[in-house]
Amino acid sequence: MRAYEQVVADLAATVREYGWAVRVVYGTASRPPWVYTVGLSESDLPELVVTGLPAERAVALLNDVAEHLVHSGVPPRAGERRRWAGGPETEFVEIAEPDVHLLHAVALYGEGRRALQVVWADEEGRWPWESGRQPVLGRRAPDAPPLAGDEPSA
Repeated sequence: MRAYEQVVADLAATVREYGWAVRVVYGTASRPPWVYTVGLSESDLPELVVTGLPAERAVALLNDVAEHLVHSGVPPRAGERRRWAGGPETEFVEIAEPDVHLLHAVALYGEGRRALQVVWADEEGRWPWESGRQPVLGRRAPDAPPLAGDEPSA
């Protein structure tokens, strides 16, 4: 078996055993790293992506979120915010082109996966759309919570 086929087979085995797997994509000079789940689609849940965190922290965050989603069975909605135990405050953002970022999920399940980015606030409570410190792969939901300093609409 070729190396790539073995990776996909190993991912499939991990998904069968645990319900999902987590993949780390290391960045390059022109592309920042990201981490994503594979297998949540089997539970009718969106796959999840994190950008801008060190791999170990991103994997831990995705495992926490995935575990919660699998046990609750309730998919998050774009714009929903949540703070995870010991982790940052997060907001879910619908990913514009999931197939571009979920290569191994596409290899296992085909194109057309739904995915949400788990966008996180930094230690000072700043979001990437305020600080630009993390790539965001989609647009905020129109009904997402207002940002600090936003005026409520009349």
